[in-house]
Amino acid sequence: MPVNVITLHQENLVEKYTLDLIAKQSSGALWYQNGGTVIVASVAVDEKPVEEDFLPLTVQYIEKSYAVGKFPGGFIKREGKPGEFETLTSRLIDRTLRPIFPKGYTYPTQITIMVLSYDKKSDLQVCALNAAANALYISSLPFFQAVCAVRIGKIGNRFVLNPSPEEMAQSNLDLYVSGSNDDLLMIEMRSLAHSPNTEPTNAEPSAFDISENDLLEALSIAKKSIAKGCLQYQQAFDTHKLPPLDMAFNIPAENPDITAYIKEHFSEKISTAIAQMAKSERNLGLKKIATEVFTSYGEAQGWDLKAILRAIEAQKVKIVREQILSSGIRSDGRGYTDIRPIDIQTNILPFAHGSVLFTRGQTQALVVSTIGSENDAQFQESLSDKGANKEKFMFHYNFPGFSVGEASPISSPNRRELGHGNLAKRALEASILEKSKTIRLVSEIMESNGSSSMASVCGGSLALCASGIPVRALVAGVAMGLVAEGEKYAVLSDINGLEDHDGDMDFKVAGSRNTITAMQMDTKLKGVSFEILEKCLFQAKNARNHILEIMEKARDEIVLNTDILPSMQAFNIHPNKIVEVIGQGGRVIKDIIERFKVSIDLDRENGGVKISGSNHNGVMEAKHFILNLIDSRADSDKYHIGEIFEGEVKKVLDFGVFVGLPKGGDGLLHISRFEKDKAPFIKEQIHDGDKIKCQILGFNKGKIELDLIKE
Repeated sequence: MPVNVITLHQENLVEKYTLDLIAKQSSGALWYQNGGTVIVASVAVDEKPVEEDFLPLTVQYIEKSYAVGKFPGGFIKREGKPGEFETLTSRLIDRTLRPIFPKGYTYPTQITIMVLSYDKKSDLQVCALNAAANALYISSLPFFQAVCAVRIGKIGNRFVLNPSPEEMAQSNLDLYVSGSNDDLLMIEMRSLAHSPNTEPTNAEPSAFDISENDLLEALSIAKKSIAKGCLQYQQAFDTHKLPPLDMAFNIPAENPDITAYIKEHFSEKISTAIAQMAKSERNLGLKKIATEVFTSYGEAQGWDLKAILRAIEAQKVKIVREQILSSGIRSDGRGYTDIRPIDIQTNILPFAHGSVLFTRGQTQALVVSTIGSENDAQFQESLSDKGANKEKFMFHYNFPGFSVGEASPISSPNRRELGHGNLAKRALEASILEKSKTIRLVSEIMESNGSSSMASVCGGSLALCASGIPVRALVAGVAMGLVAEGEKYAVLSDINGLEDHDGDMDFKVAGSRNTITAMQMDTKLKGVSFEILEKCLFQAKNARNHILEIMEKARDEIVLNTDILPSMQAFNIHPNKIVEVIGQGGRVIKDIIERFKVSIDLDRENGGVKISGSNHNGVMEAKHFILNLIDSRADSDKYHIGEIFEGEVKKVLDFGVFVGLPKGGDGLLHISRFEKDKAPFIKEQIHDGDKIKCQILGFNKGKIELDLIKE
């Protein structure tokens, strides 16, 4: 079977593309290999276009468990619902390739990327995008554009192109960039707080510091690498494109009479509708105008209502963009750099650990924090992991239909919700100093008119503070927009929904005053120039600092829900002593958990002990009890067998009574020490705080056993 094998050398990548090997009935497919990683990418196209005016593109990135010799996790041993990494990678590829499809393309198109073998060294997201882009390039679709992806890390002061997993473990930057020739199509960036081998402290902020200049330098390196990669792809694949399909692009023809009539008679009403900033109100206003045009004049002229709606939409877009570029005034009356009014309310939910209602203009996010122990961590499993990983920081973003006035049911999170939640998580993760607790942030979008994900970042940073979690610095997020016509362009700070819809770019930046923690860029253009990126970054910094001033004032006024905040103590004992804490059949640890109302996590290997509970005093008492329990030598020095004393009852349980000792620590007065006929009624006879006379019977593995002295 004749096949074509093409080997290309990128930075730290040796990519081998095998053509004409698999999926020959698809519209384009290839077999991709980098090291021991093998990926199949295919493109399938339906012959019949959809009637609606949108691009019906679907991207599915799928990881097969057999790629690393594993069975799928869970009860059913078959791949099912995609994992979070698969969903986010699918979005990454979709957001890169969508802009290169021509206007009017309405044929249902499916791009499938399957990981068949994984060497645990390759960057799956870089490999997957390159494979998908080149499968699209050689496909039978009647358009093509070379696309390349790279990842940039930063170790010390050195930028690393397509770093290995070992290098990424030392990097404080994770920058993923895709582009075509000299243009950048999509950017994902996050700062990494520290090396995994280093425990962060307040005195160690350097890994948190990714500045605008650092990012621009990294983007410059990425741009050069992408241009070089695209040139290689063009030279390698130009002669291997499949014969193009005969496709008609669905670009609705404009009726010049409708356009002229609307412009002359209804421009003012359209401008008034634009000023209705709520999406539902604006759409309703435009539909009313269309109905008025149709009934008053259009029906007699034989105009179609859909054609009128299209003409009104086109006029609306034109008015919005011309107003911005010509007069410097945006649809809501703001200038290019103005931020919408901000209101912040903290800890408005009495029984949540932390809560913040963050409102910016007509965008409102209620972000709620919940603090837990290691037992509350989310288990995640992926191809690159030896086993399930514990995810101790979670950010869940929910976008109910009512937030934009839509009557839609609430269902499981979609790709957009997962993507926005992941962006907010990446923005905040580097700022968290507390690594021992499990933290869950949930952003409930109450109202949305532009960048609810960035409102979630702002609310999330304050929600951490509102639940007593220490952070390196507050983190704010802002969405930047772009309107470009020819050489003329305007960069907009804090875009609203209309500017997002009718503009050319959505550029989200999150960070502290002088650092960037996360960034995401999507564009409707064929690419964005470096000049525009630079202007966006520094304009976003000014916007971010304005928001942070307001957030800092809100942080100073936070009143913690102290009574319900969980407490945790982490300490180490000698690993050999762990068995004493557990006790025979787990009896001792069960007694401690029941007595002090706490959760306890033990690490047999290093002797780690983590105690958590909803009551701070109970946690501290449990800690002291464990320390006293294992310190048998010290107890023997402090007390002697036969010693009689009067102690205070600390806790009455079914199996006995814990009594406070005069020189510190507790002793156990077992139920067997009571008379048989009185033992069943121990809780009726003795109460917490009572004084009783006891005698020390002996020491058993650090536990002091007592006898009751009868009066």
